[in-house]
Amino acid sequence: MLAKECTLSAEYHEAIAKLLTISLQEYGFKSKHAHDLASAKRDVLSLNPLLVILDLGLPDGDGKHLIAKIRKQSKIPIIVLSARNDEKEIIAALDLGADDYVTKPFSTSELLARIRSTLRRIHPEPPHAILTCKELTIDFNQKQVTLQGALLKLTPTEYALLSYMMKNADKVLPHRQILKEVWGVGYQNEMQYLRTYINSLRKKIEKNSTYPEYISTESSIGYRFSSHGTKESE
Repeated sequence: MLAKECTLSAEYHEAIAKLLTISLQEYGFKSKHAHDLASAKRDVLSLNPLLVILDLGLPDGDGKHLIAKIRKQSKIPIIVLSARNDEKEIIAALDLGADDYVTKPFSTSELLARIRSTLRRIHPEPPHAILTCKELTIDFNQKQVTLQGALLKLTPTEYALLSYMMKNADKVLPHRQILKEVWGVGYQNEMQYLRTYINSLRKKIEKNSTYPEYISTESSIGYRFSSHGTKESE
């Protein structure tokens, strides 16, 4: 449980808002409530919440606009909680970048389970503090990567991409799966993003990026990170 972390619920109905606040506080979260779209936008910017629970039917606009706005700036987990159960609405919200969709009426125990699942997926605990593969080492606690003992300068996205691939070494990782896990649900078709960052990573970690030892291309499928000689330490 991530105690004392702040969550934001954007919910028009007062009774549901109170239920969410009580349930989240019992689970160990601080909880902020926004009653409309404008307030929710301000709170996202000022609070940088751990999680957003979002009703789509807000009095001053469609909640999907907030999903799109958040995804332009952040990967904050978003769970839609809405009475709209039309398949097109659900798909539209997920395509914009929502992490999950719960329809009303709902059970608080199910919603809390969805929250736990989402947070585990977005903020996973690294299985090892340090992971070494050949001459490449990643320190998850310090969020640092070294090559032959020299510190590599990686952008946050490059670090996130390399971390994900090293944790899933020797697996064939499809393009869409990598995009979903590193960038978010709304980016699953942005193949150019992935190609650009893979090329950038190769230039930094490979001796010869034309003949890569670490990140290999699986034609028409995705990529594979080679763990030959991998050593793990606590």
